[in-house]
Amino acid sequence: MAFTELFTTGPDILSILKTIDSLVWGPPLLLFLVGTGVYLTLSLGLIQVFRLPLALRYVIRPDSSDNDHEGDISSFAALTTALAATIGTGNIVGVATAIKAGGPGALFWMGLAAFFGMATKYAECMLAVKYRTVDENGQMAGGPMHYITRGLADKSYSRPLAVFFAFSGVCVAFFGIGIFPQVNAIADSAAITLNVPPFYTAIVITILVAMVTIGGIKSIAKVAQVLVPFMAVAYVLGCLIIIFSNLELLPSTVSLIIRSAFTPTAAAGGFLGSTMILAVQMGIARGVFSNESGLGSAPIAAAAARIREPAKQGLISMTGTFFDTIIVCTMTGIVLVMTGAWTSDFEGAYMTSYAFSTGLESFGSLIVGTGLMFFAFTTILGWNYYGERCVQFLVGVRGIMPYRIIYIALVGGGVYLTLDTIWILADIVNGLMVIPNLIAILALRRIIVQETRKYFDGLEEESDSY
Repeated sequence: MAFTELFTTGPDILSILKTIDSLVWGPPLLLFLVGTGVYLTLSLGLIQVFRLPLALRYVIRPDSSDNDHEGDISSFAALTTALAATIGTGNIVGVATAIKAGGPGALFWMGLAAFFGMATKYAECMLAVKYRTVDENGQMAGGPMHYITRGLADKSYSRPLAVFFAFSGVCVAFFGIGIFPQVNAIADSAAITLNVPPFYTAIVITILVAMVTIGGIKSIAKVAQVLVPFMAVAYVLGCLIIIFSNLELLPSTVSLIIRSAFTPTAAAGGFLGSTMILAVQMGIARGVFSNESGLGSAPIAAAAARIREPAKQGLISMTGTFFDTIIVCTMTGIVLVMTGAWTSDFEGAYMTSYAFSTGLESFGSLIVGTGLMFFAFTTILGWNYYGERCVQFLVGVRGIMPYRIIYIALVGGGVYLTLDTIWILADIVNGLMVIPNLIAILALRRIIVQETRKYFDGLEEESDSY
């Protein structure tokens, strides 16, 4: 049986995956994920509200003195590398699949989870810098597997928990966010926009990914620093044009989103209707897929940053969730609801393309197609690095090159999997990665609060001295 046939051989495999997915993303994990964000939000004094201006200032005006500290890439490059992995199909396809299954209310829950997720992203990225180390090749090594083993060294469960996280991270890179959803989205986009057959798309993507990823984090960061800001701004501008062109529909659109978040959504057009539980589940699960708050992936990139203060990198990384979900995903969702695309017979990239074509005619599908290809490509690059660091933790630097070869080889197979199978598989492995990371964050909660207070107390003393 061919590898790609393994996930497409009939309803039995799909039904099994759906059952596993419903167990993984059941109420316990949803409460654990959002509850951790709520706890950190309160413990850190609404850091995502009161410290967001400072965090944005760090992003817009980087401190050149940080370049003197240890690390592989600049703090901004670490952010764009993390954004390269997060701003991807989740922002275009993920929002569409969430609203298609859970109704417009899924967007509300996605945004709410992202708000609390900003505190989680701050905490995990701050811990990554605090507990990072250097591998045998002289590169920075950090992330949940390191703050689990180093921060919880006195706990008997630390090593098994870290190994479970790293193994899950490799699975997500291979079978979750990393490859299949991205390659499938690029193939769909190329077919919609340029009428290119999937086979040729797979060849081109594989070659491009190989050219960049063999160079490691510095090569990936160089590409991410150029592509991520450009593609995000272009896509958001397209969304804003549609929204302002239909400004009279905005109040009713927002009203429908909020109303649907707390009540079942009736069937309309090609939409089958949804329950409130499904809206919550789809909103939070797709939100995690998009912004990765709590997933433990962004800390791996954050650990490579040249920066002295762990809390400072936490603030910078926190803006990733703000940009990714609260801005880009929200824009996509409003366009999907405003144009009525959510009730159409389309799904995934086709639904978003239909929405933009409705709002911007032929120019709209070009924005979605081009944006999706760039978004998905940079996500593939980012997740290559995440999986690589997990492999390095598990087997050492000798496993890096074999991992890269397998990763590149798998890229070509993603175009042949069905959309339903891809997203269910991604959800499952994402959930497995979330669990050990959240356990570690809560176990290190006192360190998070102490480190944060120390940093802000230092800022206040510094300002008082002037």
